[in-house]
Amino acid sequence: MSQTASPVESAGSVLMVEDLRVTYRLRSSLLSGLFGRQAAGARAVDGVSLDIKRGEITALAGESGCGKTTLARTLMGLQKPTGGRVLFDGEPINDLRAYRRRVQMIFQDPTGALNPRQTIYESVAEGLRIHRVHGDEEERVARALSQAGLRPPERFFLLYPHEVSGGQRQRVVIAGALVLEPEVIIADEPVSMLDASVRGEILRLLLKLRDELGLTILLVTHDLGLAWTVADRVTVMYLGRIVEDGPAEEVLVNPQHPYTRALLAVAEESPEAERQTQRPILFGEPPDPTRIPQGCRFHPRCPEVASGRAQRAGILARCKGEDPSLIDVGRQHVSACWLSDG
Repeated sequence: MSQTASPVESAGSVLMVEDLRVTYRLRSSLLSGLFGRQAAGARAVDGVSLDIKRGEITALAGESGCGKTTLARTLMGLQKPTGGRVLFDGEPINDLRAYRRRVQMIFQDPTGALNPRQTIYESVAEGLRIHRVHGDEEERVARALSQAGLRPPERFFLLYPHEVSGGQRQRVVIAGALVLEPEVIIADEPVSMLDASVRGEILRLLLKLRDELGLTILLVTHDLGLAWTVADRVTVMYLGRIVEDGPAEEVLVNPQHPYTRALLAVAEESPEAERQTQRPILFGEPPDPTRIPQGCRFHPRCPEVASGRAQRAGILARCKGEDPSLIDVGRQHVSACWLSDG
């Protein structure tokens, strides 16, 4: 399976991404364009194809700057792609307003996502009013708050965001998404700004929503330990590309890409971390999408290159000179590493 190939069509697919590209033109790029020089810009998403199955939790993982939030925002229509396309139920997205009623996003910072001057009732009801949903508004708001774990819901109607805890604020944000009865929720680091004691509660809530409401959830995270807790499928991104993808158990128990193994080794709860007595640290600086290296884009930081294993395997020249595609390494499991091509 190549990095830019269209994902395999499936009756269970709800969101599909085909060769998606998002490039940001920087100020220096604009200036160089004025003087006739080619402007590359920052390739935040660089040829991603992804198939999100209905009723599953897919974890989209990677370090800060790898492109996962840009991909999530593009899926929501908040960022316009420079190439490729997004399909919902097999069809291109033509009516963005109707699409956003069926696909909702939960942002990282619950405090920033809520208007401090609005009551919790007003915050949750806002989506109903924007989309002009008819029916009993109060009943819908109460049901959404209850589904998000805020019971009895009426107790929260007249409270303001500052009057509830951080975990409760995140539940209010989740209720604001649930009130529209969406089919898909895109959750961008939904627990990263919460206390450790509250994270487990929110993750259990996401699992409950998948099981009871049949929701499809794309969970954006930097923590593969979190993915081990809740995900059905794991997709790992590095420098704008997918480098590994597959069923959660396949990827997390038997990771094939060195970047995935490095992320797992530093995760708090993961099978790889349990096997490590001395956890490796990723070499070098986080990726820079304006300076993508030739060959495998991970090779400057790759432990297999640094340890000499790639040279002993006779693939060092390929690592430094050829960009690997995703290849099959197991049951619905793909990896973009020259070591996997042996």
